[in-house]
Amino acid sequence: MKNKGEKQQFEKIGEFTSIYKRGEIWWANQQYQGKQTRRSLKTRSKKRAGQLVFAHERQLREGIFPNRDPEFERITIEQVIEKFLKTCEVEGRAVKTLAKYRQVLTLILQIAIQSGLKYVDQIDPQFVDDYRASRKRIKRKPKTIFNEVNIIRQLILYAKRRSLIDKDPLEGYVNREPKNSPQPCWTEDEVETILENCHEIHQPVFRFLAETGVRIGELKWLTWEDIDHEKNLIHIRPKDGWTTKTGNVRSIPISETAKTILNSLPRKHRWVFTAQASKKYPLGDHQISERRLLESLKRTLKKLDLQGHLHTFRHYFISRAVVKGISEPMIRKWVGHVDAETLKHYTHIADQFSQEAMRKLQG
Repeated sequence: MKNKGEKQQFEKIGEFTSIYKRGEIWWANQQYQGKQTRRSLKTRSKKRAGQLVFAHERQLREGIFPNRDPEFERITIEQVIEKFLKTCEVEGRAVKTLAKYRQVLTLILQIAIQSGLKYVDQIDPQFVDDYRASRKRIKRKPKTIFNEVNIIRQLILYAKRRSLIDKDPLEGYVNREPKNSPQPCWTEDEVETILENCHEIHQPVFRFLAETGVRIGELKWLTWEDIDHEKNLIHIRPKDGWTTKTGNVRSIPISETAKTILNSLPRKHRWVFTAQASKKYPLGDHQISERRLLESLKRTLKKLDLQGHLHTFRHYFISRAVVKGISEPMIRKWVGHVDAETLKHYTHIADQFSQEAMRKLQG
């Protein structure tokens, strides 16, 4: 410990910087562009202190940090995750998207800690490969793993854009998208059979999904204000606490079948479709439960020996529209974002309908 009044011993390390000790910790004294800055290097190692100084001076010479105070610390994974999520919130990302990001990034942080990694520049190709392997071991689908790795990539690119790291540790890393696995799609006869055998309480919901092609989340948040009888339109639009998948607004014409369903529903509450009354909600004025609807549908599908899920009603609507000769621009207008590759997938499904139709004609 130095006595009071004793001068610090400075040692010139770089072009602009000297290092010195305070207790056991090395500090940097930098003279750059007429400005003096002193910062703790937060290390007891003189060698590490020198590395930090040389790395930072290289950044200064390359103009990476020309207008900001020197930063000698490596930024941690946890710090970047926090900054990234705050930015996503400010940008107005969908609530569901933010929830997914938090879930995946929390898992990434846990795996990094288990691997002894702390800093974001340590997320290299080996880490991503290890992450993939860990997710594959617990039987996560290839598409799920692909999407999670994309979130890792977004995190690193965010850190690079914000100059939180000097170099992209995943530069050149290719996240190959898996081939689309065949998705179940029902025929018109199968949909009718499902509707005939499902719980009568859920029948209006399932029929409406099949008739409009809306996503289950869109149906859940549908209010009577969204039903425009004068213009014969169903408006799919964001609300407080929820937004559409893309944040866009769209409108769907009300078919005669959809009109019959809407006319059969009570208009006592804000939501078009409500769940049954319960002890918690004795008025039955609360939103439907996606989980309960899926459980109900799965029971029906098991009884009928069919595959599918709630989203399969959307597949059915799109493929039926393709079969009926509806143009691609019109289909996109009705169902929202569907890129060309996805639409090709539905066209393949429509081919199955076409084959079945030919067999019926010949039979």
